[in-house]
Amino acid sequence: MSTRDIAIRAQDISKRYRLGVKETSEDSVGAALLGMVKNPLKNFRKYRSLYKFEEGEGVSKNRRTDTEDILWALRGVSFEVKRGEVVGVIGTNGSGKSTLLKILTRITPPTTGRIEITRRVSSLLEVGTGFHPELTGRENVYLNGTILGMRKKEIDRVFDDIVEFSGVDRFLDTPVKRYSSGMRVRLAFSVAAHLEPEILIVDEVLAVGDAAFQRKCMQKMEDVGQQGRTVLFVSHNMPAVTRMCERVILLNQGECMADGTAHEVVSAYLQGNRESTAEKVWPDLAEAPGKGVARLRAVRVRDRDGQMTEALDIRRPVGIEMEFEVLESGHIVQPQFGVFND
Repeated sequence: MSTRDIAIRAQDISKRYRLGVKETSEDSVGAALLGMVKNPLKNFRKYRSLYKFEEGEGVSKNRRTDTEDILWALRGVSFEVKRGEVVGVIGTNGSGKSTLLKILTRITPPTTGRIEITRRVSSLLEVGTGFHPELTGRENVYLNGTILGMRKKEIDRVFDDIVEFSGVDRFLDTPVKRYSSGMRVRLAFSVAAHLEPEILIVDEVLAVGDAAFQRKCMQKMEDVGQQGRTVLFVSHNMPAVTRMCERVILLNQGECMADGTAHEVVSAYLQGNRESTAEKVWPDLAEAPGKGVARLRAVRVRDRDGQMTEALDIRRPVGIEMEFEVLESGHIVQPQFGVFND
């Protein structure tokens, strides 16, 4: 793959933080008084140690050698994202997703590794990021657009579309500090999505908006992807991830555990250490559903390749397999099933 086709390249990205440690209490008045004298210097050293590491301290990225106050939020993460690709990033809370995005958007530098981004990035990592509470919605649109690298003429051209999409036109000249969290995220997403970014990075902000706005956002991100732009989408909403993304990266404890097709990676993530929801088996015939003629022994959900899967895409063929134990001959068994959403 030529360098010209790559939008994002991450090579061995790792990020190290220092954690706070529990303070000890003094047993005597004298020790407490002595501590009051020493505390200013002690606190200064503790503050400096949060951002300064001694040479060789916590260098190993092996989880087994972690010290009490060293945390590796990311450990040797490498991947490439092609131009026009829509990639999902999933994982449990604390797996390193937000840290990765903050490194990609240059909010924080990596401890080790290298990031290459060849296109203009527009990001929405938290509700109202980059908004000034004392400025109006109109002023914040221009401020945010400027921060994202847009010229005034470019913002003017899409300003009406931004306002219409966000649905806050009535409050456009009201200070943002009086907006609800939902209004702020609607305006922030609208700015990020309409300023024609070549790379759009979105981190779990759609959970704040209402259902109608979430549908609009999903459609907008799909449109951005279909226009040949690159999208990096972080979410805990697995149906949204499988709908939008052909490829998904799974992070766990700061490490890249899987990188593949959306349905394979999401299925592996959902299964985790628990029983698969793609299969239900009744090994004890006496407890299996049914009566004297036949009893249901198993139900399985399979994809078009015949593999069991938990992540379904309504745009693709789905198979439902039902296994019966026929207890009495001379009857015609007609299996029936119903499908329900949430």
